[in-house]
Amino acid sequence: MDPLIQGRILAPEPFQIPGKSDRSTSMEELLFKYCPHCAHPMERRERGGRVRPCCPRCGFVQYLNPTVGVAVVVLEGDRILLGRRADDVSYGGMWCIPCGHLEWDEEVREAAIREFKEETGLDVRITGIAAVHSNFHNPRQHTVGIWFMGQVVGGALRPGDDLVEVGFFPLSNPPEPLAFPTDRLVIEELRRTSQDKTRRER
Repeated sequence: MDPLIQGRILAPEPFQIPGKSDRSTSMEELLFKYCPHCAHPMERRERGGRVRPCCPRCGFVQYLNPTVGVAVVVLEGDRILLGRRADDVSYGGMWCIPCGHLEWDEEVREAAIREFKEETGLDVRITGIAAVHSNFHNPRQHTVGIWFMGQVVGGALRPGDDLVEVGFFPLSNPPEPLAFPTDRLVIEELRRTSQDKTRRER
């Protein structure tokens, strides 16, 4: 498979997982003031160890729960397949491991395969799990991300859906800027694993 490499290569930037106070920056604006079921004003009550909006009329309780994101890691030696996001989508112009969200009735591996096909044109077989992380970069929508390892079994490499460029890049020097802090964590862990494997084989 011929790599398509575009974009400027820069040195990676340091990353720190945000503290809990930073993760809750926009929580207040996400809380319902009126019940979405019966329109009665919500009240704050303790439920499950936290104070949450509760409806005294119908009993509805608002829980802010993360959604599930899926990504597929495809490697060619010590290079990883990345895509540049379109300018008109979130994190436009930035690079990421091809990814997307799990639909309501979708099995998590099927979602990863579907999203990867939509964004890269490639069919993959899931071979394992590379990483699982909590994502706090968007204070309005926390997610749990699952990065699967994938093996290409068909298709043709071409950008699609949210991506406008796709190509293989060295794990030691990914393109900048990266859209998601946890992608950087995954890439760095893959780089260390690749280096350890090379040392063992010498």
